[in-house]
Formats: sequence, structure tokens, C-alpha cells
Amino acid sequence: MKIVIVGAGFTGIQLAKLLINEKNQVALIDNDEDIVRHAANILDCTIICDDGNSLETLEQVGIAKADALVCVTKSDEVNMITCSLVDAVYPDILKIARVRNYAYYVNTAEARKKHSSDFSKNHRPLYGIDYMIHPDVEAADAIVQAVENGAVGNVLTFDDSELEIARMPVFKDSIFDGISLKEVRVKSDVPFLVAYVEKDGIASLPSGNTIITSGTTIGVLASKQNISEISKLCGSEQKELKKVALVGAGRIGTIITEKLRSAQNSSSFPKLFNFFAQKKTQDFVIIDSDEERAQNASERFPQTRVLCADASDENLIREEGINTFDLVICCTHNHELNMVLAAYMESLGVGQSIALVESAQFAAIAEKLGVDVAIPLRDCVVDSIMSHLRGKAVKEIHTVTTGDLEIVECEITANSKVSGKLVKEVSDPGSFLVLMYKKAGINEYSIVDGNTQFFAGDHVVLIAKSDNSSKVLSFFGGKE
Repeated sequence: MKIVIVGAGFTGIQLAKLLINEKNQVALIDNDEDIVRHAANILDCTIICDDGNSLETLEQVGIAKADALVCVTKSDEVNMITCSLVDAVYPDILKIARVRNYAYYVNTAEARKKHSSDFSKNHRPLYGIDYMIHPDVEAADAIVQAVENGAVGNVLTFDDSELEIARMPVFKDSIFDGISLKEVRVKSDVPFLVAYVEKDGIASLPSGNTIITSGTTIGVLASKQNISEISKLCGSEQKELKKVALVGAGRIGTIITEKLRSAQNSSSFPKLFNFFAQKKTQDFVIIDSDEERAQNASERFPQTRVLCADASDENLIREEGINTFDLVICCTHNHELNMVLAAYMESLGVGQSIALVESAQFAAIAEKLGVDVAIPLRDCVVDSIMSHLRGKAVKEIHTVTTGDLEIVECEITANSKVSGKLVKEVSDPGSFLVLMYKKAGINEYSIVDGNTQFFAGDHVVLIAKSDNSSKVLSFFGGKE
């Protein structure tokens, strides 16, 4: 593929690195000389110092023959205008724009929903943008997923499937401590599969001889109802979240609260929490030191207790009983503060913590500080964009830790090399692992075994080394 990226900040460079590693042609444009100089020192691709919203510049780097355009500059308007400009001249190119103005995102989503019948035909996308990515929405979704699963670790879900992949630490003297994966099977009747093993910040694909020790983190594929049992085997315990405090009443905090309130009415996970069950609940508290944000939250969520206060004030925490809560979610826009507050709250007695952090590197630091779940904002955005760049066969993609591995959901096409074959016939230990699949026309995923047979239309979730994932995807999904 040939991809043109406008904006060479963190997201642009991370995308370029991933795409270059997969042998894609990448062209990067930015109008800041210092940023371009930095990018040129670390990337092996075409890099231009110019305005990315210039059609002449875009054509200079080959937009006419590109498969996709990704706009991730600091300016929402530049990102949107650039996509609109390219759409007018090259409508067949996939166009993705990151926007930070929530009004743009919401208004676009509402317009698409209101006129869904028009957009399902041959109507051009709004602003010429095929996919609009909002960082706060991506982060809020990841945090809500973690809450839904009891904050046992970062959790990946797939559509409405009962199966999910949970990231769990193994504690000293637990049943798993000191045994190999092939011995794990005899320790429990609960069906599950270890997708990856992480030690000292490095994630790897496991084999039957892989030894699990305390301090190791494992990615476990299991049904939602069995996550609690597996957590116990790892030496931890999933508890019901009856009392939750949310620090940060900004946009992300607001989105999280809205999503949790909606989720409370869902039947998918009623057992994990019930803090919205009362008309005037005291079990969900929002804390923010900014008077205006606190007032807005109080008006928007009249059934929720809102405190305008400093969340780091120990007297406040004890007086309000926050130290007895089951979970604290720190989601302010000060990511360093989120890490410190989450760890501090746990030291005062809060059961579990979730912190929004800047990147995967900071997530690793947060976990060393004792934070249970760290959500890396920038990596959520990169994952979302990469999912859209992988082609129609690829439904979703997630990086593991610092990007060593990728978990991908894709569809097996008619020209796939695995169609008609068994898992044991296509397996390649050390390169990838097939985790689960669902047959065409069936909504529920199942964990694979060696005799699972694939056919066109089936969906599979697999994990592969990042530098080999493009090759694996072409093997399963077929080249489009």
C-alpha cells in the first residue's frame, strides 16, 4: 500500500513506523522544519517540509496513486480541509482524519445517523472523510471496557462475543507461578488460552514449554464469566465494583460517565457494578478541582454526587469516604497526575485503579507504580487508525504493550490460502497464533483447536509479531 500522512507529530511518526515495518510506501508531510528534521533522522520514507493541505504538495508525493490519506496535524480544520480537497479530486482514496473538536465529531456522527440511508448508497462522506477519529472517544471506550470487566487489566472485546482477551499479572505463590503452559491445563477445568506472555516489558508468543513466573503478565483468552476464576488462578481476585470515583470532569470523564450510565441498562454485564441503580446514587462520585467543570457535571448528571475539590487532598478523601471505594478512574488531561493520583488513591485504601496515560511507555511506568490498568491515549488512536488502514478484510487491530505484537480480527476471503484448511495445517509457532473464530453467519466466537477448519466468510482473531503481521494478514485475508 501507499499511504500519505499529513502531520509528523507523535501519531504521524508512530503510524509511519508501523507502516514502514510492514513494507508499505509512506510519504510524510509537515510544515515544521524541526519536526521534519527529527522525522528524517528516524524514518526511512519520503518526508516533505511543506503545507499538507496543498494539492500541489500532495501530488508531489504521489497522492494520485495512494491507497490512503491520514491527516493528523495539530489543526482539526487542516485535517478536515485536506481530506475534503483530496476527496474532490481523488474520491477513491481512503481518507482518515483525527479531530479534537468534539462538536465536529458529534455533529458528523449525528448527520451520518440521521441520513444513514443516503450514506449507505453512493453519497460522498461528510467533509470527504471516511473515518473521523477522536482521541477522547477512543480513550473513553477503552476505559469503559476495563470497568465493564472489573478493572482486572486491559481487556479487548470483540463485537458482542462472550470471549475476550484480558491482560493479567501473575502473583507470587499463585497456582500459575513457576509452571509451564502445558501444565496449566491440568490446574483448571475452565477453558481458556494464553495469547501472549509479557516479561520485563517485552511481549512474546508462548509455546507449551513457556514457563510462567510471578512478575509475568499474560494475555488470557476466555469467556467473560470465567475471567474472575482465571484471575484467582493468577493470584488476584475480581471483585464487584460497588463504589467508583472518577477524577476529571472534562470531556473524557463526561463521555465515560455517559457510557457507564448507558451500560448499566445493558444485560451484558449487570454483575460487575450497580452504582447507578439508585435514583440519587452515592456510589459513583465525580471529583474535579475546576469549579466550572464541576458545576457542568453536576447539572449534566443530577443523580450523581459531584465534588469540586482537589483529589490529592487526603483529608477530603477520608472525609468523603473515597478511600473505601472499590475503584478510582483518573482521566484528567494531565496524564502524569493521573498516574500519581491512581497510585496514591490505592495507597490510601481504594481497591483498584485505572489511569489515562500518554503512551505505552508511560503505561509501563504506571503499572510499576501499582496502577492496575493504564490506558495509553496515543496508542488507542494509532490502533484505531491502523484498523482502518488494513483493508476491508481487517475488522480491528490492537497492539500489545510497546507494539511487539498485534492482535487482529479479520475475515477469511475466497482467495485466502487458509480457506478449507485446518488450524494444525497452517500453524506457524513463533510467527502467529490463531486464537478464536466464528463461522460465516454465526455471531458467536469460539476458541480454536488443531482441528478447527476455516472457510471463506469466517472471522478469525489472531496474534502475530508486529513486523510480520502484514504477511500473516495477506495469508489469512488474501490480498485485495
